Amino acid sequence: MPPGLLFCLLALLIVISAFFSSSETSMMALNRYRLKHRARSGHRGARRAAQLLERPDKLIGSILIGNNLVNVLVSVIVGSVFAHLYGEILTTIVLTLVLLVFAEVTPKTIAALHPEKVAFPASLILRPLQWLLTPLVLLVGGISNGLARLVGVEATAAQDVEHLAPEELRTVVFESGALLPSRHKGMLLNVLDLDQATVEDIMIPRNDVAGVDLQDSAEEILQQLADSDYTRLPVFEGDINRVVGILHLRRATQFLRKGPTAFAAEELKRYTDEPYFVPEATPLPTLLMNFQNSKRRMALVVDEYGEVMGIVTLEDLLEEIVGDFTTSSPAVESEEIASRGGGWYAIQGSTSIRDINRTLGWELPTEGPKTFNGLAVEHLESIPDGNICFYILNYLVEIEEVSDKRITRALVRKINP
Repeated sequence: MPPGLLFCLLALLIVISAFFSSSETSMMALNRYRLKHRARSGHRGARRAAQLLERPDKLIGSILIGNNLVNVLVSVIVGSVFAHLYGEILTTIVLTLVLLVFAEVTPKTIAALHPEKVAFPASLILRPLQWLLTPLVLLVGGISNGLARLVGVEATAAQDVEHLAPEELRTVVFESGALLPSRHKGMLLNVLDLDQATVEDIMIPRNDVAGVDLQDSAEEILQQLADSDYTRLPVFEGDINRVVGILHLRRATQFLRKGPTAFAAEELKRYTDEPYFVPEATPLPTLLMNFQNSKRRMALVVDEYGEVMGIVTLEDLLEEIVGDFTTSSPAVESEEIASRGGGWYAIQGSTSIRDINRTLGWELPTEGPKTFNGLAVEHLESIPDGNICFYILNYLVEIEEVSDKRITRALVRKINP
């Protein structure tokens, strides 16, 4: 055979070897979730690649058989024709370098960087090749799978896309970069964090609950209904543990028109909805589902003894996902958290620790007490008599106001470790 034709044949064989090498790398480097999405969207190349990857043992077997046959053929041609002309050692060195550079490293590098651009066109050839090499693939695969079973691996099982754990899914969201707007990314992360919180973490404590006490005078009740900032109010008799229902303020307009002389507490009861109770340890996803199924927007939180601990609303729950409805930025001051300058913040004692961490980007401990007052009292192991200073981890706390056997307001500043 003329030398020129031999060189052309060798070049063709090296190109075929490069094809097998790049095909193997690109098929294994495909993002399985992106591949599944594109296949469902109707992309033909993605569908072919997905079908091939259903049995990766057969796919790899076909590629390796084809690649090894080509490389052996190259070695035979070079060894029989060029070895006696240029010497065996020189021929071996040159052949090794050529195969490494042109048939292995370069095509695999390109395939790893652009797996879809290589894998999708390659699937056109790999599908019929896999069918053509089926007998040899079955023989080699049978031996290979038998050896795999010896080490406890079932290689013949159909391979599906692995399920992502919440921590892994959180990493995917973090690594999405500019593909997701930062606000959407935050919402997704908040949804993933719902399982880590309970009703107790987001409820409004009973001391801060605004409700209608039927034992108050008619003037006080009507004034409260007229000045209320809330749409729904719990109605109780003397104590919130004796709640009789939930009043929607749109039903209270008729009482406001009548005036105190025509007002009757018993009549107000008829316009209340049946109260809905939830245990304080209820996970937030369960609460959301219960709100949806029962068409509720407010629930009373009870402890293991049936005592009312506070209330939780649908708005509180949604704010855990989308953020505060009343402010456009976490840095905006609120009544509960107000900047005093110099890194100091005035924090109300009833403020949720989760709200403090989310608003200021702090890392106060959330295991245990749910409010700043509870955290400070637990740390001090007593209720302070006046203004004192102390540390909670690397946060300097100065008690500013104490009343009703609890810390009402404190100044807090984060100290660098």
